[in-house]
Amino acid sequence: MAERALSGMRILDLTQFEAGTTCTQFLGWLGADVLKIEPPGGEQSRRNRPEVPGLDAMFFLVFNSNKRSVAIDLKNGDGRALFLKMVERADVVVENFAPGVMEKFGLDYERLRATNPRIIMARIKGFGLSGPYSEYKSFDMIAQATGGIMSVTGFEDREPIRCGAAIGDTGTGVHTAAAIMAAYIQRQRTGQGQLVEVAMQETVANLLRGRFVDHYREGKPSPRRGNGLVGGVPGGAYPCAPGGSNDYAYIYVQPISPGMWRDFATAIGREDWLADPRLKDAKSRWEHRDELNAVIRAWTSARTKHEVMSILGKAGVPCGATLDTGEVLDDPHLNARGQIHTIEHKTRGRVRLPGCPVHLSASPAPTSPPPLAGEHTAEVLSELLGLSKDEVEKLRAQGAVG
Repeated sequence: MAERALSGMRILDLTQFEAGTTCTQFLGWLGADVLKIEPPGGEQSRRNRPEVPGLDAMFFLVFNSNKRSVAIDLKNGDGRALFLKMVERADVVVENFAPGVMEKFGLDYERLRATNPRIIMARIKGFGLSGPYSEYKSFDMIAQATGGIMSVTGFEDREPIRCGAAIGDTGTGVHTAAAIMAAYIQRQRTGQGQLVEVAMQETVANLLRGRFVDHYREGKPSPRRGNGLVGGVPGGAYPCAPGGSNDYAYIYVQPISPGMWRDFATAIGREDWLADPRLKDAKSRWEHRDELNAVIRAWTSARTKHEVMSILGKAGVPCGATLDTGEVLDDPHLNARGQIHTIEHKTRGRVRLPGCPVHLSASPAPTSPPPLAGEHTAEVLSELLGLSKDEVEKLRAQGAVG
């Protein structure tokens, strides 16, 4: 197998739940050696709504592939000393504990830098390490609320809703991975590590950039518009005939240019619209949107979402069937591109999951099974610190490792 992009980067992964684990999983896909440092028994997301009693929850599995697990108790003095020895031989430490936890352990950035001046420490917090909210705890939905996403998501006559995908968590994780790689490249020039700080609220506000256009154009906060696109017809989700999951029998259509409008009208057999002076431009079509949308809905409702996507997609019209989670795993396009990976987990058996979403021509990004809690403790301590089995067992008896 070809050498992977981040081969040689060693990461001590103290993360839990989603924001941090997304970051380290992404770097693991790209070839970094991710050592998941978790307490004996495993980090708490292993027990987050488990589907099978006594086994790691699927919530843990989906965010922790491509890692090795080392069980170290950071509440134990010997465990902390062992961790600092690992820091001496590491490139990156990533953590997303609640505010103040690393300081309580005596493992803040100043302590790690004193141990290894080349260390890059990435710290993910809901609101960062400074400012009025810095002591507040956060989860994805809190970041979505305070970052502004909820204010523009949903329909105007209802309460704000969160995005179904955990963009506050996963978005923060991907931003953190990019920042770590930037710090790693800079270290190659300077020889010095640095602190990487990423706040979930700030990441979500960054993802909201496009809606600030509305804010300045209209002189007021951007509203919730549901699936509609102001000024665009067609534009939004249109119902389709059942043909898979009835609950998700919709197609999203968005032809934004004059050429796309022409292709759309031709594809649905309404070339007469192209000669209609009432529909000569986007402004005119918006004024007649109710009449147009009624015809469009009738056309889409007579076909399945996959039929509509095939017809419009081949005609050059931007569109997409609304796929549910099962359809995504079975999607022929994603599977043809090798994006859906099958892994063999030691206790959960065969599991299909999306793999690395970026593709490098000279660097493969396979998916390896998520580790069992402490599965690699002895292996890693021997490899990294030269500890014998007897020494590991002594540490285990002292409660330093699991």
